[in-house]
Amino acid sequence: MTRSIATVATIALLLPAMPAAAQVTQVPVPPSAVPQVAVTPPVVTPTLPLPQISEAQATQLAALLAKDTTTQGLALATPRPMDAAARDQLVRDALDHARAVHAGRLAESDFQRDWGLRPPVFDPLPGFTDAVRRDRITAWFAALPPPYSGYDGLKAGLARYRGIAADGGWAQLAAGPDLGMGATGVRVAALRKRLAVEDPDVATSGAYDLKLVEAVRRAQRRYGLNPTGIVSTQTLAALNVPATARVRQIMANMERWRWLPQQLPRDRIQVNIAAAVLTVFDGDQPVMSMRAVTGRPGDETPMLSSTIHSVVINPPWNVPTSIATKELWPKEKKSPGYLRRNGFRVIDGTRLQQAAGDQSALGRYKFDFDNAFAVYLHDTPSRAKFASFSRLASHGCVRLEKPADLAELLLKGDPAWTPEGIAAAVDKGNTVRARLTKPVAVYLLYWTAFASGNGQMNFRDDPYQWDATLAAKIEARTASQMVAAR
Repeated sequence: MTRSIATVATIALLLPAMPAAAQVTQVPVPPSAVPQVAVTPPVVTPTLPLPQISEAQATQLAALLAKDTTTQGLALATPRPMDAAARDQLVRDALDHARAVHAGRLAESDFQRDWGLRPPVFDPLPGFTDAVRRDRITAWFAALPPPYSGYDGLKAGLARYRGIAADGGWAQLAAGPDLGMGATGVRVAALRKRLAVEDPDVATSGAYDLKLVEAVRRAQRRYGLNPTGIVSTQTLAALNVPATARVRQIMANMERWRWLPQQLPRDRIQVNIAAAVLTVFDGDQPVMSMRAVTGRPGDETPMLSSTIHSVVINPPWNVPTSIATKELWPKEKKSPGYLRRNGFRVIDGTRLQQAAGDQSALGRYKFDFDNAFAVYLHDTPSRAKFASFSRLASHGCVRLEKPADLAELLLKGDPAWTPEGIAAAVDKGNTVRARLTKPVAVYLLYWTAFASGNGQMNFRDDPYQWDATLAAKIEARTASQMVAAR
């Protein structure tokens, strides 16, 4: 995937929802997902002898390492100067750095279970040996990072926010009544100064006029908030996140880019879990975007990659035991007949299943892909949440704003599944599995920082606290590696 193409992947996270629009097998119950075991890249032990570098190459390598560790977001602080005289150690440092930049800093034990992505195996020694032989070390370094403009945007943003933090960051805005059109005083002056740090078009003096309203709206869009133009509690909280915290947030998102393959499938579906947005790509162009509802904290939607192989029309809901125990059986106890009134039946004396239909929690469509977490994309009869700017409310699956449009798009070209045929199957009410003639890759990703086309950084909340956890792990691994290298 080229960097120009990858720009679309980043911009697509900001797109508003756009209006839009196999074999058939009767199945009483969709088959359960087949667990996938994540393949963990082993520690690569050099099989080739370490290349011998010249004095000039050692000096060059030491300078590249000192700069790149910070540039690539592997450490908060500037690392110690490299010793060009200790050439073998310098080579080992370069190989370790290459693994970190190309495939991530984490060890297997650092990954949480619901971080279901793993970087591909990468052995930097053959490439480095060739670069030394041809005296192309700088070019080798430049080719190490993920080949995506989304990563490039974060790298540029990291440099900018490091500079902001080094200059003292920004002052915390004082709490108080909401600020809006016509307001004046010291809080408005402080707001202008704060906004101007990230937005050069903001004047640093004046009342709360129309231009300031628009500046606040721009900031609210960058933070994924309702662009009212009024500074209330949520906007104040987003503006008061320290610059150093934004640096760590960018570092964490750069690391997640390293877990992706070097080339994403041209046709794919991406879900930004943190922003609760789904985007469909056709030939690397975004062709559909819609709001989603993702897992609430405590019921996190996992990061993963898989392939959507079928659309289930009128799916029944096989209720997970945890949901049945914590939520449904207590409702039945409180209001006898609740389960029957809502279409549930008991299977084998213990399991609950909700019949397909308008009451079903899965709505009329379910999009199946194999994964170890038993999650999927699906419709929902509960539509109110899609109007909200905070849409983390599911048990871990991804609810879709426009599932019928997605079903039509995925089944497009299959003569058995014209839009009219899909609508007829929905109306008939039977559970039918429509297998895709061309399965489509799906990625559930956790992006809380990304750059827009003009280079402006955008941030989202870190609802699962994965950014802070990941940034700390990156720093710890980098620090331990530096200690080991001494």
